[in-house]
Amino acid sequence: MTIRHRAFQLQPDITTTVSTSAMLSEKYNLNQTAVKEMQANVCAIADGEGLCYNLDNTLSGNTFDAHRLLLWAATVDKQSELLEAMYSAYFEKSKPLFSHTDLVSVALSVDIDADVVEDILLSTKFTDEVIADRNLATQLGATGVPFFVIDMKFGISGAQPLEAFTKTLEEAYLTRT
Repeated sequence: MTIRHRAFQLQPDITTTVSTSAMLSEKYNLNQTAVKEMQANVCAIADGEGLCYNLDNTLSGNTFDAHRLLLWAATVDKQSELLEAMYSAYFEKSKPLFSHTDLVSVALSVDIDADVVEDILLSTKFTDEVIADRNLATQLGATGVPFFVIDMKFGISGAQPLEAFTKTLEEAYLTRT
């Protein structure tokens, strides 16, 4: 089985960096207390999986360049490492991933040369690929993350229990034979 991470921006049109709690409050029409409870629930679920999320001070912004960098990293067999470092920086350390400085810092943490990263970020490399992935996600019905696609036929949206994955994988397997 091959796992392929694709680019999917949650907010492709965002042009500023804003507090995630403020963005969630506006997006879902919730007061700050409800947003804090929602984020605390996510942190509790992550904790149950051995992750130490800290969402209190996270920011939301445009991740286009982060996705371009991740697609490049796949070409040098560093995508999984970089993705893990990005997840840790954002979810555990509340660090933004929206500026070139942010992205260079995370890339350096997994021994990716800063000059190479700057070269990618200052170019248009992988722009078409990010746009193609975004279009594909729309065609497959993705409206949020996580979103899993199996054999380009079966989609699983959101954080689902193991049973949902098992059922979908079994269905995918049965259609192959």
